[in-house]
Amino acid sequence: MDSISDRACIVGIGHTEYSRDSGRSELKLACEAIGAAIADAGLTPADIDGITKYTMDNNDPIDIARNLGMPELRFFAELNYGGGGGPVGTIQLAAMAVATGQAKAVVAFRAMNERSGRGTPRFGQAATAPGAAGAASYLSPYGLFSPAQMVALAARRHMHLYGTESRHFGEIAVTCRHHANMNPDAMMHGRPMSLADHEASRMIADPLRLLDCCLETDGGAAVVVTRADVARDLRHPRVFISGAGLGAGHWNHRFMVRDIDAPDSESTVIARHVFRDAGITHADIDVLFIYDHFTPLVLMAIEDFGFCKRGEGKDFVSNGRLRWPDGELPMNTSGGNLSEGYMHGMQNVIEAVRQLRGEARCQVKDARHAFVSAGNGVPTSAMILRNEK
Repeated sequence: MDSISDRACIVGIGHTEYSRDSGRSELKLACEAIGAAIADAGLTPADIDGITKYTMDNNDPIDIARNLGMPELRFFAELNYGGGGGPVGTIQLAAMAVATGQAKAVVAFRAMNERSGRGTPRFGQAATAPGAAGAASYLSPYGLFSPAQMVALAARRHMHLYGTESRHFGEIAVTCRHHANMNPDAMMHGRPMSLADHEASRMIADPLRLLDCCLETDGGAAVVVTRADVARDLRHPRVFISGAGLGAGHWNHRFMVRDIDAPDSESTVIARHVFRDAGITHADIDVLFIYDHFTPLVLMAIEDFGFCKRGEGKDFVSNGRLRWPDGELPMNTSGGNLSEGYMHGMQNVIEAVRQLRGEARCQVKDARHAFVSAGNGVPTSAMILRNEK
């Protein structure tokens, strides 16, 4: 077997509400989201025999199986690098498991109390542990602590090389907020944003402004994956995993995001393999899901995944091209990490499935293929989903 292309399908999707304070444990959030995904597939917990997770997720698969009543796990695995590996890599692991007979039905999930719990490092916030280990020992003494600061360095370099401006990053933020305002489940629903609002928002790490940064969210999200032949008899039209891949290279660095000057990136490597396995070209993609942790990295991902050439991202994202219903290539149509809720990208997978089922609120007409990426600038993952129309 050279490829898992079209051998596995996403058959169930589910999530909790996205909030600032869930008021319940991460285990409960995981069980709620997984239970909803299983019910959406028309299955029961007893049908699930595999679980895949983000390495950094605090939930244990055995605890989940016990609490949901899964009698026997035949497969469990996890993916590192947070949003870079998790939202697609966990699904790729699930697809590999069912395609090779290691499991019959696998759940991939993410659940966290990020807003009310641990949060992420903020500007000027040093590690609570004494000292700084490894590469961080060269960064922390100079005040480089947070992901936003690291992305700011890459963003400034892109601006220097290609003439990219803050307003181009703002186009991405405004697009995601536009879609969130059509999604009652989004945290930013009912809070419209203009480009002027973006440019007026406070500076976090120059040139990143507040509205260039993703949300912090409590919640859970999950999908169920089965073999394609099993999926045929389930509740919803099949959504095939036509291509999926993980990528990293010498240009990646655990504590620094994005080498703008490298001729290749993890995203260019993945794109070659994913499009080859799916047997399509970029022109066949109907709806785009780019991991939107910080707007500059969205623009760079669009370039490196091959939707335009490097340096052309500023023009590609402008003039409403990514905005439903009139844009040529709608992106993150439920609001994404920036405006729906930050589930480390798993919510974008759920929306991609809705688009291909024809169930999205910002429904792209006749959507056949969706491209879904995880966080770029670090070891990352991407996949192409298709329906059976």
